[in-house]
Amino acid sequence: MQEALPTFVLNSETLPRKPMNDTPATPANPSPPEGPGMSDERLMLAFTQGSSEAFTELFHRYKQPVYGFFCRRIADPANAEELAQETFFALLRARDHYEPRALFRTYLYAISFKILRAHRRKAAFRATFLGHGNPVWDLSKRDATESGLWVRRAVEKLDPLDREIVMLREFEQLSYAEIADLLELRLNTVRSRLFRARTALRDLLEPGARPAKEHHPRQTASPHAAEATAQKGECA
Repeated sequence: MQEALPTFVLNSETLPRKPMNDTPATPANPSPPEGPGMSDERLMLAFTQGSSEAFTELFHRYKQPVYGFFCRRIADPANAEELAQETFFALLRARDHYEPRALFRTYLYAISFKILRAHRRKAAFRATFLGHGNPVWDLSKRDATESGLWVRRAVEKLDPLDREIVMLREFEQLSYAEIADLLELRLNTVRSRLFRARTALRDLLEPGARPAKEHHPRQTASPHAAEATAQKGECA
């Protein structure tokens, strides 16, 4: 993913102007400089106060995870990059309305979900009225290992909500509470559906469930090992 957004943040029209005077600012309790040592939440608060450096640090932390989020859900990597960029633009626009009610990454993935849903609605409209299909899971166009492709096909067979919960947990590494918050589900619902989805995946990934022409005895990996293989092959 190309790094265009931090330059945009440094534009003088993006952040609020601060009055200049000849007296150097010497706050009684100076804040530490924004950088790798600060939490996401403190960086976001610093950004709401006008720090472009804080936004740049957040962008570097999350540019690849957000790109991967879209790459795993739509077919075209170029579209995935565009939507990832749109997510950070939305974060810029939401600066003045940000309230630290949850972890920053939960907040950021909530923005990503809204953008993804809007993209899917547009894609559905194009497919229905204009005849331009835009499949969400076009596995044949992905560059992945055999095991990774096997896992993707298994994940594709899950119930849509179960699939989303598995992906948020296994790929985005979100906690149960974060997933419940994002998908507006009860915590116990997330736990039970994740257990059900993992059970279904285990059944689908058993050697006997794999097509005979793809079966190789030396590649009978566990579901977790296969998921790790699939993750490594995602949108480098």
